[in-house]
Amino acid sequence: MDIAARPTTPPKARPGDRVAVLSPSWAGPGAFPQVHEMGLRVLRDELELVPVEFPTTRQLGASPEARARDLMAAFADPDIRAVMASIGGSDQITVLAHLDPAVFVAHPKAFFGYSDNTNLLNWLWNLGIAGYHGGSTLAHLARPGGVHPVFLESLRRALFTSETAEIEPLARFTDLQCEWEDLATLVSPLPTTPDPGWAWHNATRRVTGPTWGGNLEIVHWHLAADRWIQPVEHYAGCVLLLETSEEMPSAEEVFYMLRNFGERGLLAQFPAVVMAKPKAWHPTKPLSEPQRVDYRLAQRDSVMRAMAAYNPEAMVVFGPDFGHTDPQYVVPYGGLMTVDGPERRITVNY
Repeated sequence: MDIAARPTTPPKARPGDRVAVLSPSWAGPGAFPQVHEMGLRVLRDELELVPVEFPTTRQLGASPEARARDLMAAFADPDIRAVMASIGGSDQITVLAHLDPAVFVAHPKAFFGYSDNTNLLNWLWNLGIAGYHGGSTLAHLARPGGVHPVFLESLRRALFTSETAEIEPLARFTDLQCEWEDLATLVSPLPTTPDPGWAWHNATRRVTGPTWGGNLEIVHWHLAADRWIQPVEHYAGCVLLLETSEEMPSAEEVFYMLRNFGERGLLAQFPAVVMAKPKAWHPTKPLSEPQRVDYRLAQRDSVMRAMAAYNPEAMVVFGPDFGHTDPQYVVPYGGLMTVDGPERRITVNY
């Protein structure tokens, strides 16, 4: 993709603006309203924004058509400056067919979400509208022990500024989760682990390009459904962002998905690939710390195995924090990222 033709960044918000908080995937606020209210307080008190909910924000089991109506209403409302997803889910792909592209093209707004929200981020990307990978009222704003300053600062930059900022390695992180059924588990921060640092491959040059990708499983769904994917040449020169979900796909599954990308000719288009640190713990998969280390290393090996087969010259960085671990950076989706191999630095333009 020619940098000049990259998706356009929507207008920025200002303190005092109204921001839509929607549930285009799972309506977690309906299941855990007190946790959701904690996140809304951060929007009001820390960011000085006015959160606005729509009918399906707390409606468990809302139809794809109803969720699509709320998305279109939020984007069409001239008083709404940005749109944030409350959480991810597993069926947002069914919502996209009910959206009218003309509404979004006529009223571009910044959309914030991760995980299943890769569906909408990619759909908007295809319309030429850049968004932001990251952010949710439940997982990030209502974080145990309070919102993390790394997340809050990157969200603030994405909402309010057009700054260029560095995405830096963290000192510590966590895979663990609180129990939203027990509000006492949100009082104190979760135990953390020292960050192992990033792994760099072919770090001999500097690559700047628009970002694309997101959650690996969701992008793979789009390939399987044969929708919202452009001819592979359209992605030439982009920086591929990838992260895996709390489903914790096996290393072999990660390789198979990337192999499918490669067989389609997609992997060959990206001069740089940035893979987020994978989440390696879930209540249904309570891995020990040594097992978590092994899981991350195995996933990294799978990524490198696929890149060696389909794009051996690409620069690959494994380990930045924009996936399902905590804290999370908010990063542009369609905006510019610079991956500087010799300097071992990643910067983004918000």
